[in-house]
Parts: sequence; structure tokens; C-alpha cells
Amino acid sequence: MELTSLDWAIIIGFLVLILGVGISYTRQASKDMESFFLGGRNMHWLLAGISMVATTFAADTPLAVAEIVSGDGISGNWLWWNFLAGGMLTTFFFARLWQRSGVLTEVELIELRYAGKPAQFLRGFKAIYLGVLMNVIVIAWVNVALQSLLVVFFDLSETTALLYTAAAMVLAATYASFSGLIGVAVTDAIQFVVAMIGCVALAYFVVNAPEIGGIAGLKEQLENQNPNILNFLPSIGTGESVGTTLGLTFVGFMAYAGCQWWACWYPGAEPGGGGYIAQRMMSTRSDKDAVYATLFFQIAHYCIRPWAWIIVGLAAVILYPDLANGDEKLGYVYAMRDFLPEGWRGLLLVAFLAAYMSTISTQLNWGAGYLVNDVYKRFWMKDGEAKHYITVSRLSTILLMILGLIISTQIQSISGAWSFIIKAGAGLGLVLILRWYWWRINVWSEISATIAPFFFTGLIWWYEQHYATRVDLPIALIITTLFTTCIWLSVTFLTKPEPDRILVPFWKKVHGVEDGNYKTNTGKFSKNIKYLAACWLSAIVLTYSILFLTGKFLLQEYGTGFSLVLLALLSLYFLNYYIKKAGLIGKEEEDDSAFFLENILDAGLDLSVEESTELELKPNKEDKKEPPVNPNDDFPNLGDLD
Repeated sequence: MELTSLDWAIIIGFLVLILGVGISYTRQASKDMESFFLGGRNMHWLLAGISMVATTFAADTPLAVAEIVSGDGISGNWLWWNFLAGGMLTTFFFARLWQRSGVLTEVELIELRYAGKPAQFLRGFKAIYLGVLMNVIVIAWVNVALQSLLVVFFDLSETTALLYTAAAMVLAATYASFSGLIGVAVTDAIQFVVAMIGCVALAYFVVNAPEIGGIAGLKEQLENQNPNILNFLPSIGTGESVGTTLGLTFVGFMAYAGCQWWACWYPGAEPGGGGYIAQRMMSTRSDKDAVYATLFFQIAHYCIRPWAWIIVGLAAVILYPDLANGDEKLGYVYAMRDFLPEGWRGLLLVAFLAAYMSTISTQLNWGAGYLVNDVYKRFWMKDGEAKHYITVSRLSTILLMILGLIISTQIQSISGAWSFIIKAGAGLGLVLILRWYWWRINVWSEISATIAPFFFTGLIWWYEQHYATRVDLPIALIITTLFTTCIWLSVTFLTKPEPDRILVPFWKKVHGVEDGNYKTNTGKFSKNIKYLAACWLSAIVLTYSILFLTGKFLLQEYGTGFSLVLLALLSLYFLNYYIKKAGLIGKEEEDDSAFFLENILDAGLDLSVEESTELELKPNKEDKKEPPVNPNDDFPNLGDLD
């Protein structure tokens, strides 16, 4: 497909803008490692949240959604929509803890929470495993996605497309190595806006094409061709798709909806937070900002992004019915090629370049953080100058770029390994969650939970090869999770907990427990947990309501849409109420009996009769809080809530 002068002007202008904005933050990022990798811990929550969303929007994301819709209809998106519960868990239970921890990277937390040489080993191992191995595989997949798009869009050879992809990666690595996280985040915000404008424009042009005939024509043709393709919910109880509706057995439903979101490690959806999501949370200026940023990310990730892609995916089912099995994702690219007018083609290509560079720049920045902070500085040069570490950080960024390009040329040979690694994380998630709240978790818990799923997944692979059979993913997921959980629980109780010199400071710093009593189970602590649980549940209902009402209004099903508006407003009311009670915004209300659900949440506190009576009938009116002296002080500690 040929691009006009206007298209090329848009593309070149965008690239110059991104490079200029990124490099403009060089001086700010060069102060020290904290400035380079966390933006000086002064990032506004909105910028951090947009950066999270932009990073998860890769070049292959719209294509993947189009492929899902072609095979399993709208309901097929539940294969990733189910991660919302884990994302909201991170928002309310872990975002502020990451920000309070004061660590520079996710894996640095290991030596804050655990003690001794086993903790040193685990930190170094995970820095290499996550920062290099997993990181370059993700980079390679993103590279191949852009490469395949260029092949179809411009009818290029694989080699030529790889060279263009390498050029885009060099551009992203250039501004990422100069500007650090703050430059990456600012360019992320620009790139996300551009990418969404382009995707919405494509959906508009495709739906209004004569071949489709607007939303009414789209629905009519789809209902004649695939009766159930517009269903929002999967069919439970069958293992096969029913009329292009995702079909799940009961075991499959339990695996995806009841297990995967908390049990499995997945980039961008780590249980308890991790990777670039944790990096953004730690970069915010206060723990409340960390919560707001993560909440915005979850809502934008599930509600703002997908419908433009879904609409184009539905239209592609009508426009390109003869696509070969496995090529359904190309329907999105063909729609770009066939329906975009002059100028808009350049903008859509810019949108995909923006999605690509936002992901690549983030992967390079946080991966370099692991190499420098958790390997080089931790084990080789502990007392270097800030300037030296910044130089090494920039060199590490370039090194990861080169490794990513090398792996990109071999992606077909490691695709099986990628699938293996995803399966081999089943069961680890629960340890990553509980290490923040249960003092009995120790370093051997996490080590065993990391090793056990690898071992069991290897057994499953041997069984499949030896008996020439196949174990379905839902079954493999559940039994691997059960095996891993049994192993790490056994190891936990057979080994000693971490010493007080580790646990007491950790509970003081992260949970705000003044005396560091990590075994505390007071009413104040459990009361706050219950408020956070109410926030979690309300936010899940709110997000799904917004997601579905947006789809219903787009498909002109207004009755159901307005019903979902009411549900969204109701869940928003509850979320706002319990966010205040949890101390995430505003001040806690004096009268705990003002709302009847309050009594339900307070039921069953683990208090003696004397403690309960004193707490309810004799509040300490003299307990006045000092005015905040820094952004975190006005965020109530767990021990402060009464």
C-alpha cells in the first residue's frame, strides 16, 4: 500500500516529537538512579496511570483482540477480562505498600522482606530471570508483532520489515536511555492518546463503510452469519464454542475465573503487583497517588481501550470471511489498508508505532533497573558514584535492545518455551500476595513456589510426550496450582520464619504498625482489611458495568445499557464510601453506625469482649493526629484506623 506525502509528514512529525520530548528530560533523569528509574518518586498519579495503560497497549494487542473476536465472539475476551479481579486486588491491597516500601525495583523487596544468603540468591536470580530472560522474550514478541504488521501493510519482505522494526526500536531505546522513566512516562501519555485516536478513527471508517452499513448493518449481518457472536458472556458447561461464543467447561471456568487471576504470574498482571506496574506505583509522590494511578489503570485498561478493537474485529468477520485458520488477526490490518482515507493511514501507522514504542521503552527501562540495581550494584560495585550508575544504566538499556533484536530473529524456535514459562508460574501468585500480610511466609516459601511449578509442568510435558496425549490448559493450571501450593505450604511450616530484625522494620515501614508487631490481629487491622475488601468488590462491579454499558450503547441496546448505568452508579457510591472509610481519600467518619453495611463488615472482629467494649464505648477523644509533614503522612496507617 502506498502512503501519500501527508501520511509521511504525519509519521515523521510524530517521530521527531517523541524523540524531542524524550530527550528533553535527560538532565532531570541524570541526577541519580532514583531519578532515572523512578522519575525521582514525584510522578503525578494520572501520568503514572496513563503510562501503565500505554505500556499494556502493544502493537499486537488490537490484532490479538480481533483474532479472539473472530474465533469466540465478544465473550472470548473473558480470557483476559478475568484478570480484573487480580488487578483490583493490587490496587487496594498492594499499591500503597509498594510505594511505602521505598525500594527501587520489584526484586529489591526480596531483601527487605527476607534475610540471609537465600534472599540474596533469590534477588539475583529473579533479576536475571525477569529482567533479562522474560524481558527479552516479551520484547521479541512485540517486535515480531510490528514486523508482521509491516509485512502486510506495505507488502515488505520479512528481512526488510525486521530492519524497519529495528529502526523503531533504536529510536525507542535512544530516548529511553537518555530520559529514564520520566521521559518514558511523558512520551507514553502522548503515544496513548495518539494510538486511541487512530483506533477509534479506524472503527468509525470501517463501520460506516457501505459493506457494513453502520451499527445496524453490522448487527444484522453478524446475526445472520454467527448468531451468538455478540454475546457478552461465555457459555458455561461446554468445552466447545457455541455459535462463535466462547465455550468453557466447568473446570475451564473455575481455572480462568477462580484461579488464574491470583495464582499465575503474567506480565502486567502479576498477583500483588510487579514489573513495570510496581515501578509506576513506586514512582508516585505518595501512597495515595499509587492507589489512584493503579485504579485509573484498571478502569482505562478494561473500559477505554477494547471496544474500538472489538468493533473492527466484528467487522472483519464480515469483510474477510475467507481468512485461513490462524490468520484471523490479519483482518484488522486489512481493514486499515482498505478503509482508511489519505492522512488517516499515516495516523494509524503512527498509532501502532506509538503502541510499539511505549511498550519497548518501558521494557528496556525497568529491565535495565534490574540489571543495574539488583545485579551490578548489589553484587559487584556497591559504592559507585551516581554518574557511574547512570552510565551503566544507559549501557544496560542498549544491551537489552540488542538481545531483544537477536531473540526476535529466533522467535519461532522459542514460542514453545514462552508457553512453558507462562504455565510454569501457576501457584506462585499466592506467595507473592501473602508475603505482604502473613509473617509466616519466608524466603524458602517463595523459592519453593518458584521451583515447584517448573518441575510439575515438566512432568506434564513428559506425560504428554510419553502417552501421546494432551493435558488441557485449565486442568494443567488447576493441578499445578494445587501441587505448588502443597509444596510451599509444607516448606513454610518445616522452616523457620524470618527473624524479628527483618519482620519488625518491614511491618513498621510498609504497614505503619508503630511497634512493628507483625503478629497483631487487632480490630483496627482487620477492620481496614474489610474496608479494602469492600473497595475491591465495588471496583470490580463498577469496572465491568462500565465495560458492558459501553458495549451495549455502541451496539444500540439502550435498555440494557441504562440498567448497567444504574449498576455502575450504585457501585460507584459504595466504592466512594468505602474508599473514604479505608482512608484512601478524605477523613474517616466519626459515626460508624451511619451505614448499615458497616455493621456487616465489622462483624466477627477478632477481639476480646473487653477490647471490643472499650473500642466501641470509650473512644479516645484525646488522640489527635499531627498535621502531615510529607505526602504520605496524611494517608492513615493500618494501626491508626479506629
